Amino acid sequence: MADINSRIEGAKQEVATLKAEIEKVRSEKNDKSMSAVASSKGPLREIRGPPNNVKCRRTLKGHFGKVYAMHWSGDSQDLVSASQDGKLIIWNGVTTNKLHAIPLRSSWVMTCAFEQSKGNLVACGGLDNICSVYNVKQQPQQSRARELAAHDGYISCCRFLDESQILTASGDSTCIHWDIESGEVLNTFSDHKGDVMSLSTCPTNKNLFVSGSTDSTVKIWDIKSGKCVQTHVGHESDINSVAFFPDGNAFGTGSDDSTCRLFDMRCYGEVNKFAHEKILCGITSVAFSRSGRLLFAGYDDFNCYGWDTLGNGKNYAFQLPTPHDNRVSCLGVSPNGNALCTGSWDTVLKIW
Repeated sequence: MADINSRIEGAKQEVATLKAEIEKVRSEKNDKSMSAVASSKGPLREIRGPPNNVKCRRTLKGHFGKVYAMHWSGDSQDLVSASQDGKLIIWNGVTTNKLHAIPLRSSWVMTCAFEQSKGNLVACGGLDNICSVYNVKQQPQQSRARELAAHDGYISCCRFLDESQILTASGDSTCIHWDIESGEVLNTFSDHKGDVMSLSTCPTNKNLFVSGSTDSTVKIWDIKSGKCVQTHVGHESDINSVAFFPDGNAFGTGSDDSTCRLFDMRCYGEVNKFAHEKILCGITSVAFSRSGRLLFAGYDDFNCYGWDTLGNGKNYAFQLPTPHDNRVSCLGVSPNGNALCTGSWDTVLKIW
């Protein structure tokens, strides 16, 4: 027994030594800031900010409870929103018309998703531990939900891979890859040590996705192998949201430690940190502009800020003018890059 304990202790010390060596190599390579590298090739083009160019163009009213999640469709016309009123509403973002209102079995919904290729399917999940998939092109009486049940905790996030497959993240510390038609679990990803709060699929490689957790780590997963291929550390509190950079080589995160961060998979590390001395609240959601120059973040203090990913990270590029009257719970940039939608606990969604 004593021999086993000594071997365990020796293994722990070896791990700590290896971690220290890895950190030393990382810090040696991290010799310049993002703003210094970006400005070395000449002055950066200024970001156009409000009040002239960023205005609230549409207000979507119809929910009677807190809006918890939203997601754009692939055509950048429609979007789906999920609310504590027990409804999933599909909107036309141009006309503000409600196209569908789907009553949910459980009103404790936390996430929703639009299938991007054809736009026939939407999904949602929450405290019922079930991911429900609906076909919005069928008649309401025919559109029975496909229920995917295997998680032992709440569903915090879901994203379609295509019309036949979906990924879910859960409070049981796992992510699951599903076959929608059969309801079969294709793979379970279970390296996180805390609730998985968010996931994002890679726009350039459908075999990769990123997940953020309350264990303060972000992990990159290979869907084919079912294994974690990278683990990124740096945040000091729960990570609530993750979003892939448009080129698929990097990703952004938002955390309860009041910071957003930009990680690059190629250098296996953090390349920028976005924080302001006056911002003391947590971040609920993050999304990149189509070019990746801006990182939008929704905050608990009712605000939404845009950060320059090539800047020094200490000053936000701009703030949306009085976006909401309560916590900004979700946001998303349309696939064509023309609009930003924010959703809030004030029951309203706004398109900018």
